[in-house]
Amino acid sequence: MRNLESELQKSILKWYNFKKNTNVLFVGDNENLVELFRGQNFRITHVSVRESAKTDFIEDNRAYFDYIVTIGILETCYEPVEMLKRWRSMLKSSGHFLLGTDNRLGLRYFCGDRDPFTGHNFDGIEDYRAYDSGNIKAMGGRCYDRYQIEIMLGEAGFSKRKFYSVLPNLSRTQLVYAEDYLPNEELAMRYFPAYHYPDTVFLHEEQLYTSLVRNGLFHQMANSYLIECSDQKDFSDVVHVTLSIDRGPEQAFATIIRSGRRVEKYPLYPQGRKKLRQLLDNAMDLKEHGISVVDAEIRDGVYCMPYISAPVGNSYMQELLLYDKDGFIEQMDRFYEIILQSSEHVTENELGVILKRGYIDLVPLNCFYLDHEFVFYDQEFYEENYPAKAIMYRVITIIYDNDKTRESILPSVFFWERYHMRQHLSLWQNMTIQFTEQLRNQQELAFANDRCFANRHIIDFNRMKINESRGFYERLFRDNCFEAVKGKEIYVFGAGRYADKFLAFYKDELNISGVLDNNSSKWGLEFRGITVASPEILIQRDADSYKVIVCVKNYESVVKQLMRMGVQNIGIYDVNHIYPGRQRELPEIKLDSDQSKKKYHIGYIAGVFDLYHIGHLNMFRRAKEQCDYLIAAVVSDDGVRNNKKREPFIPFEERIEMVRSCKYVDEAVEIPYLYGGTVDAYQKYHFDCQFSGSDYIDDPWWLEQKKYLEEHGAELVFFPYTQKTSSTKIKALIERGLA
Repeated sequence: MRNLESELQKSILKWYNFKKNTNVLFVGDNENLVELFRGQNFRITHVSVRESAKTDFIEDNRAYFDYIVTIGILETCYEPVEMLKRWRSMLKSSGHFLLGTDNRLGLRYFCGDRDPFTGHNFDGIEDYRAYDSGNIKAMGGRCYDRYQIEIMLGEAGFSKRKFYSVLPNLSRTQLVYAEDYLPNEELAMRYFPAYHYPDTVFLHEEQLYTSLVRNGLFHQMANSYLIECSDQKDFSDVVHVTLSIDRGPEQAFATIIRSGRRVEKYPLYPQGRKKLRQLLDNAMDLKEHGISVVDAEIRDGVYCMPYISAPVGNSYMQELLLYDKDGFIEQMDRFYEIILQSSEHVTENELGVILKRGYIDLVPLNCFYLDHEFVFYDQEFYEENYPAKAIMYRVITIIYDNDKTRESILPSVFFWERYHMRQHLSLWQNMTIQFTEQLRNQQELAFANDRCFANRHIIDFNRMKINESRGFYERLFRDNCFEAVKGKEIYVFGAGRYADKFLAFYKDELNISGVLDNNSSKWGLEFRGITVASPEILIQRDADSYKVIVCVKNYESVVKQLMRMGVQNIGIYDVNHIYPGRQRELPEIKLDSDQSKKKYHIGYIAGVFDLYHIGHLNMFRRAKEQCDYLIAAVVSDDGVRNNKKREPFIPFEERIEMVRSCKYVDEAVEIPYLYGGTVDAYQKYHFDCQFSGSDYIDDPWWLEQKKYLEEHGAELVFFPYTQKTSSTKIKALIERGLA
């Protein structure tokens, strides 16, 4: 299988049931989509748009193809109706024409995404009124709306057709809805918007779909369409598809609802077939523990379930909170009881009940509220010896979803206290983050996601720029974050994920005097080893002696609050921004004539460095030969446990001390747990080169890291390992009792 990003591009057609032993014409240059047909029982013809319009080609293939497929091509055709007529002439009377095209009135463009052809905001929405036909031809194309597409298809003779609305777009399809079917749940927690220009987006698209559904605008404002045309009206009976290719081959599924109101779930790759059995086994295990689960069976390699006409648990709970607070509390208690009931209790300690099997997705998103009880489905995952409170943390955060209205009715802190969860909130948060990041392969897809996902912080910043014409906040944002920090006490405002990353990066480099938060339930608790306090403690401080760095998502109200308090030095931390230079100065490096000729100034090398041996020493030596200053980053014990799934042989304090004592290493640092990737390291250290072992030289994820570094003016160099000695070989000897 090719890399995961390439596989994502196949999602627009991966679910469609093409009949075998048929003739397929694919028009376009998307090799990833063509791969869907190769090696299977199809006679595939792949041509460019220009070739498909040639008279000789058309005459040789008149009424020949069972399927003609074009994705993202109609927009580039100068005479789209004529091109549609030519394609139609090559289709059998019983054939199917599949047309994938973007919608110029797609919601993403109203949220700030730029037009893919003009590179400007709102040109498509205005139907390119500022461009004549010559401009459009020079730009390479234009987008159309549904009405225009319907007219063109009708003029070309495709009078019988079925529209599917596609989200977020044609190149990484996640959700597909037939024109006569609407979402029956909130999309905010399931849907991940993608854009041509994510840095210009100023609205949270995923939050808007409920309103569009209620007002009859969902299909009209779909970002893209897949249109199925057939003279026989022999259309697919699919009404809805959810695809999860981003989970990787072992866990990628298509969940399909058909017009007969039956639900099917099947693996998109052979590696996922064993997951079907696991799904069924998990359902049986939960039933044996008294948990209500949707009935299911496996038929012909497909996981089959009945269609349930009932509200999704999350929608029910969110609505219940609005009109019946006491009833909501009762149902939250019930949910916690379900979690505790779902598996045997291994033990109970300071983390609460530890479940033999922790079903991580035993949450309101994965159940219906039917006949006054929660009925669960899609329980694919469990972790052994898992804290029940970690699952309940997911339940609470999924229901509240950072919604201020819900928080104002009944603050989520009520449940942190009710279930005695406050003391370990950061642990529950980190466990949730780790599960999500691993499930959706966020490390492997980091750069692909960066190119198309709009960061929440950037969305809020763009929104702020629209609202603040004077650019007041821009003065506080980004590069000002670390201005005027020398000699000052630093107070971090916030005790959430943004603050967690800030402290992981800079706790040892800045004079951190305290963590501040408006949430009184956090006061007195430890956050990264620092006591959380009320912002009111600043009132007694000399305003010139400190600086407050705001590390929260919704920073506008916090900044105004601090200004009202007379705080003069304020910075805003952006978790994704690359700040210029390191925040602490490197020791002075004396260069002799030979050293001054080294290729790199700052080098970086990361590893566990367990069972320290000659191979590690050789890597440090070779790295130092190429750089003036070498930083060696060592994985923490928690990092080893969670990433390597084992205990380190040598504890962290001893491993880093051995690395620090190496004469080739100028500085040994701890890799912050959860923030240990190449991108995080570059953001912090601004090195010129990262050195790594050669066993990763062909790894797709490492190649993405290499690409990222090169885009930012740095490099990634691979060293061959010492063949005779390696940590793996030493561990094998120890485990066999031979060393």
